[in-house]
Amino acid sequence: MVHGAVQGVGFRPFVFRLAKSLGLTGWVINNPGGVVIEVEGLIDATTEFLLRLEREKPEAAYLHGVEPTHLEQRGYEEFLILPSEDGGQRSAFVLPDLATCPECAAEIADPANRRYRYPFTNCTNCGPRYSIIESVPYDRPNTTMSGFVMCDACKAEYDNPADRRFHAQPNACPDCGPHLTLLDERGETVAERDRALALAASEVLSGRIVAVKGIGGFQLLVDASNEAAVQRLRERKRRMEKPFAVMHPSLAAVKRDCIVDEREERLLRSPQAPIVLLHRKREQHKPGVNPTICDAVAPGNPDLGVMLPYSPLHLLLMERIGRPVVATSGNISDEPICIDNKEALERLKGIADTYLVHDRPIARHVDDSVVRVVLGREMVLRRARGYAPLPIGLADSGLPILAVGAHQKGAVALAVGNQAVVSQHIGDLETLASELAFQRVIDDLSTMYGTSPAAIACDLHPDYTSTRYAHSAGLPIVQVQHHHAHILSCMADNQITGPVLGVAWDGSGFGPDGTVWGGEFLTVCETDYARFASLRAFRLPGGEKAVREPRRCALGALYEVLGEEAFTRKDLAPLMEFNDSNLKVLASMLRTGLNSPLTSSAGRLFDVVASLAGVRQTLRHEGQAAMELEFAARHSHTPSRYPVMLEAVNGPNVLDWEPMLHTLLADIGRQTPIATISRRFHNTLAYSISLVAEAAGIEKVVLSGGCFQNRLLTELTVLKLRDAGFKPFWHQRVPPNDGGIALGQLVAARAATRGSAPNIQDAQSTPATNDAVVEGHSVLSDERGRNN
Repeated sequence: MVHGAVQGVGFRPFVFRLAKSLGLTGWVINNPGGVVIEVEGLIDATTEFLLRLEREKPEAAYLHGVEPTHLEQRGYEEFLILPSEDGGQRSAFVLPDLATCPECAAEIADPANRRYRYPFTNCTNCGPRYSIIESVPYDRPNTTMSGFVMCDACKAEYDNPADRRFHAQPNACPDCGPHLTLLDERGETVAERDRALALAASEVLSGRIVAVKGIGGFQLLVDASNEAAVQRLRERKRRMEKPFAVMHPSLAAVKRDCIVDEREERLLRSPQAPIVLLHRKREQHKPGVNPTICDAVAPGNPDLGVMLPYSPLHLLLMERIGRPVVATSGNISDEPICIDNKEALERLKGIADTYLVHDRPIARHVDDSVVRVVLGREMVLRRARGYAPLPIGLADSGLPILAVGAHQKGAVALAVGNQAVVSQHIGDLETLASELAFQRVIDDLSTMYGTSPAAIACDLHPDYTSTRYAHSAGLPIVQVQHHHAHILSCMADNQITGPVLGVAWDGSGFGPDGTVWGGEFLTVCETDYARFASLRAFRLPGGEKAVREPRRCALGALYEVLGEEAFTRKDLAPLMEFNDSNLKVLASMLRTGLNSPLTSSAGRLFDVVASLAGVRQTLRHEGQAAMELEFAARHSHTPSRYPVMLEAVNGPNVLDWEPMLHTLLADIGRQTPIATISRRFHNTLAYSISLVAEAAGIEKVVLSGGCFQNRLLTELTVLKLRDAGFKPFWHQRVPPNDGGIALGQLVAARAATRGSAPNIQDAQSTPATNDAVVEGHSVLSDERGRNN
């Protein structure tokens, strides 16, 4: 028995050819648990078969385990591929959608080939998988291709073990497969097949917005050089400053605009084909210099999210367009992408001018993944096409558990045996449409793996949509503290065990002490945790409103350090933003604590510094102030830092940033360049983590949370920790942001449900107070009235 992602990757044809080459007889079959192989022959040949099975497997296959068993001789006369089985436990892992392979790309470009310019060309090495699978095992009747009957030529390829398309489930050609249609904004047919593609390319070049039905959903395409067209897309999509991703027609075109090292090039050309964050060439992001990428694509941003065409449709479309295009999700901001033609016509009305659609149904939405290279290896920031739903290993087997993640950057995870199947990116759970998509993803995973969860893991925050869902499901609930889940997620991503010092830095998370956590140092031993230290807390006047206004965060930090003097510092940038009336209201909030929650958030500390330095006072998208600080810091290489203190108090240690604030204010008074201020701030944060690590005395230091999407912060911190003799770990396959929370919740829940976590308590237990060390626990309660 072979377990893993072994269906839809040409694994059975590979087994067939390997067995035949070694003179072995027997059979191979797909079943819901993976692939079952029975080979018969001389002992040397069967031994070589086992060795080469793992060593020579198809590139896209993921083998979790091979279980060999010796049987009595059966007397087989040949080697066969048998029809798939439907019964039994479903544990075969579904493969992600894969980018077009070089062989298929060559066929599309060959006028003599019967698939010349066919936009749905694929083989066992590439094409749609997760986005078309409706159930396992992965066979054509269980996919959205079931309605397309293969012609004789395609069927001959499908049945031929020597062919690259042997058992390629989406196999099709222009005679028997899906085809394109171009619709106008009313849904009327304008053109079909290649004519539809040609007209769609013309529409993009003329400055119109084209909705294109891709592999995992609709994208909105517009000419990246057309300032007016890109700005129109921003207004219609309600996405005013957040950067857009760009699809370039070729790697050569990417290199004209961006700096690309060999690791980034490998990612761009990989079967995953994600959006890769690249540094734009300095001369290219100056206003008006680069006509291929206008300023509106990524305002004020020296980076660019870039991808190459990853499907035959994109290859053909980009060949005709011949220049970079904005390729963004087909949705209104905060909603999931559209996957159905009718749905797109309704939800994208008023956004798209025309629609390039096809008749192959999409089973589920799958966004483009986003990746950046940090210290020579990839860090996934949004896990979707190409990566999901490949599993992440868990320490051991146990109950099937569903983890529903956080509220922003939603993703869910399902424990199947000793593997965690982490879903694709869902998005922020802010709208009814996103909530329905969240529920569909949960139903998808449960159906696909034939698993009914025995318990649900969720966040402690009572108002998260995901938490409310967990409480309505009628199953035992395991509540996991947000930052504990962050650290467990990174530990699982790196396959390490405790004890570790976990550094969980993000915007916010519900703390058991009733405050807003976000600058945490947790000691984690297996699944227990304690709050070893945290950043000094300050108040956020206006609560959620302060999250969108760094000037409010700055006022809260100034009040924490200066008291009443804070309201008199009219020389400071944030104070200049408020009139006397507003300042009076905010002062009252801070004095009384009314609607001014305490936070230890590192993300909000970034906002404080950005505001005081005059970088950003209000946000147009999440993380904007922190991003702009990182960009500014790149222009300075000063090794200096600001002073901070680690104070041992009665309870968790406090990393006090007050000395930093005083020195930073002095820098501002001296008109120190913003680049220098920002670099000193980043250096200070890296030093602070090393300082706490020295105090904790734990060798393994784990970095997680949205702040570690910041490449500069992560790299400075890792190098500082290594220099001090620590072993730092950071994210790779699972996002450091809230997209990785579900995995951490699963790890904690597995321990809680097997009874190994010593601090399982009732969900209504009293939270720890500020002046005591907060001991970690996962809370397991049964919504039907039992406590476990």
